[in-house]
Amino acid sequence: LKKFGPRKWIPIVMVAWGTVSMCMAAVTNGEGLVATRFFLGLAESGFAPGPVYMISLWYRRCEQAVRIGIFFSAATVAGAFGGLLAFGISQLDNTLGLRAWQWIFILEGIPTIFCALLAMWILPDFPETSNFLSPAERELCIQRLKADVGPATETQFSWPQFWGALKDWKVHAYMSIGLVHSVAFASLGLFVPSITLGFGFDRVTTQIMTAPVYIIACVCTITFAVSSDRFQERGYHAASTTTMGALGYALLIFTRENSVVVRYISLVICTCGVYSTVPLMLSWPSSNLGGHTKKGVAIAAIVSVAQIGGVIGGQVYREVD
Repeated sequence: LKKFGPRKWIPIVMVAWGTVSMCMAAVTNGEGLVATRFFLGLAESGFAPGPVYMISLWYRRCEQAVRIGIFFSAATVAGAFGGLLAFGISQLDNTLGLRAWQWIFILEGIPTIFCALLAMWILPDFPETSNFLSPAERELCIQRLKADVGPATETQFSWPQFWGALKDWKVHAYMSIGLVHSVAFASLGLFVPSITLGFGFDRVTTQIMTAPVYIIACVCTITFAVSSDRFQERGYHAASTTTMGALGYALLIFTRENSVVVRYISLVICTCGVYSTVPLMLSWPSSNLGGHTKKGVAIAAIVSVAQIGGVIGGQVYREVD
C-alpha cells in the first residue's frame, strides 16, 4: 500500500477478491474449493489493514476512532442484512442452471469489483500527493499531522522502523489483545443466527430477528468511537466495551432458562460490547506509533495475528451446544 498508494493497492486487492469469489461459483470439487479459498484469503489479507493504515495517515489521533468506527460499522450493518440477503439468494436456486450457493459467490463478487472501480476514481493517495486539495489545503493537512505526531514524522520506508515494530513489546501487547478479542468477535459473528434460532424462532424469523441486534451494535460502536475521540482516550473505553461483551456472554449462560426477551437482551449486550471494541482496538496502536513504516508494519501484524482468532472462533460453538 505504501509503495503503490491506496488508490491503486486497495482497488487491486478488491478486484482480486471479487474475481476469485466469482470463480468459486465454478468450483465443483474439494481441492478446487481449498485453492480458491486460499486466494480469497490472500486478497482479503491485503485489504484488511489498508483502511486503518490509510485513516491514520490522513487524520489526527483524536480523529481516528470515529472514522474507523464508521468504516467498521459497515461490517456491522452487513451482519444485520446478510442473513436476509442469503435467504433471498436461496430463492434463486436452479435459476439459469446455477445453484443458490453459486449465486452467493457471483452476487458477492460483482458489486465488489464495481466498488473497486469507483474506489480507483474516488480514493485519495497520501496527503503529500493528493490532487483534490489545493496547495494551501495540502500544506495545512501536512502541518496539522506533523504537529499531532511530534518528532515521529518519518514518511519514507525504514528498515530500523520495520524491525522496531516487531521488537516493540507494546506491539505484541496489542497483538495479544487483538487475538483474544477476535475469538469472541469471530465466534459471535458466525453463530448469532444459531443463538437466535435457539430462542425458538423459525429460520425466516431468526434471520429477521438478527437485524436489530446488529443495528443496535452499530449505533453503540459509533457512540463509543465518538466518545473515545472526544476524550482522547482508548484504554478505558476498550476495557468498558470488552467488559460489556463478557457480561453479555455471562448473561447468555445465566438466563438460558429465562424468557426469550431476557435472552435476546443478553445477546444485544454481548454483541454491542464485542463489536464496539474493534475500532478502539485498531485506533489505539495507530494513535501511539509514529513513523509510516513502524505504524504500517505494526497495524498489519496486529490485524494478521487477530485473524488467528477466527480459526479458534469457528470451533468455539458445537452444534450440540
